[in-house]
Amino acid sequence: MEGSEVRLAGWVHEVRNIGKIIFLILRDHSGLVQVIAKEGATPDAVMKAMNLPKESVVSVSGTIRSNAQARRGFEIAISGITDINPLSAPIPFEVTGKVPAELDVRLNYRYIDFRRAETTAIFSIQAAVLREFRDAVYKEGFQEIRPPEVVEAATEGGADLFQINYFERKAYMAQSPQLYKQLAVIGGMDRVSMVVPVFRAEKHNTVYHLNESTQMDIEMGFAGHEDVMAVLKRVFYAIQKGIEKNNARELAALGVQLNRARIKEITYKQAVAKLSAQGAKIEFGQDFNREDEERLRGIYGDAILVKEYPTALRAFYSMPNPGNPEVSNSFDLIYKGLEICSGAQRIHDPGMLTEAIRRRGMNPKDFEFYINSFRMGAPPHAGWSIGLERLTMKLTGMGNIRECALFPRDRERLVP
Repeated sequence: MEGSEVRLAGWVHEVRNIGKIIFLILRDHSGLVQVIAKEGATPDAVMKAMNLPKESVVSVSGTIRSNAQARRGFEIAISGITDINPLSAPIPFEVTGKVPAELDVRLNYRYIDFRRAETTAIFSIQAAVLREFRDAVYKEGFQEIRPPEVVEAATEGGADLFQINYFERKAYMAQSPQLYKQLAVIGGMDRVSMVVPVFRAEKHNTVYHLNESTQMDIEMGFAGHEDVMAVLKRVFYAIQKGIEKNNARELAALGVQLNRARIKEITYKQAVAKLSAQGAKIEFGQDFNREDEERLRGIYGDAILVKEYPTALRAFYSMPNPGNPEVSNSFDLIYKGLEICSGAQRIHDPGMLTEAIRRRGMNPKDFEFYINSFRMGAPPHAGWSIGLERLTMKLTGMGNIRECALFPRDRERLVP
């Protein structure tokens, strides 16, 4: 396109005025381009108009010309510029990153934070994760569904629910799509997938938790936990491969070298034994904490599929192992020292399910619609869920999950 006349629009990233030459760096979602004006070659009015504050929204017209020293190998010799919407408020922090800004400040002005190259890279990679997940499960024969987000009772037990008014009744924001994806399989859909928000009213304040997050789920009929673990491996590998192939520029912007991890499969019992041997204070029946997960990474590598958790540790609907009911047909995927996926075979026997609910101190009447569905011809089935923000966090090398949520919701943050 050497010599072509073009019009570009974007934000003013930087302006460097060195007297007779002015460089304006223009930015949009695709990156940066250099715009140049020279005294004597550029109209005086245009030269004057180029002295704009950073983050001004402008359109420029000019001619493309090669320049090996320019960041893209070419530049725009400007002939005209328009300040589309002049700034009327100060920009709260330096978008170029030359002056670091606190995360809370960036989140308060998230719409400005999106202009940072690093933030843009995070959400480009997250979009790619979603695309690769959908493509992979589609190839596995899954169809996407949309379960409800407003529910009558807890979907996973416990009290950490956001209550809302639903006309004259109490209702809750869904902790999980669990019950509804099972009902879809019982209804004959056989293999279903979904990308859904979930809500947990847990009063935590860690770098690993959000009160609203996104799950990528599957549920598979006529299957056990080993079957869906095999699907998980293929999907996980497809996501890693796709990011490595298509997002090299974004990974470079974040300074991340993505080394595709191979999954090591172990039992919970083996993991506890290894941790105990290294001095960790953990016994059979206790869940792993963050330190334990990091230790397991050091022992087994970046991707560990831990299976056969104690039944008491898992959700009420997890199927106990027929040969040893103390352990369940369940599993977690720990990636780079953090649990990113959890799954299990489900209880499909209504009597067993009723008893499991009762043992957890819940009232089976609250789950009557759910239990009744298993009385009408329910096949064995299993599934899993990947936390989108957690997986993004580990793929991008971020240290705080809020970096990987578009507009994060935690105990303190409801705006923007």
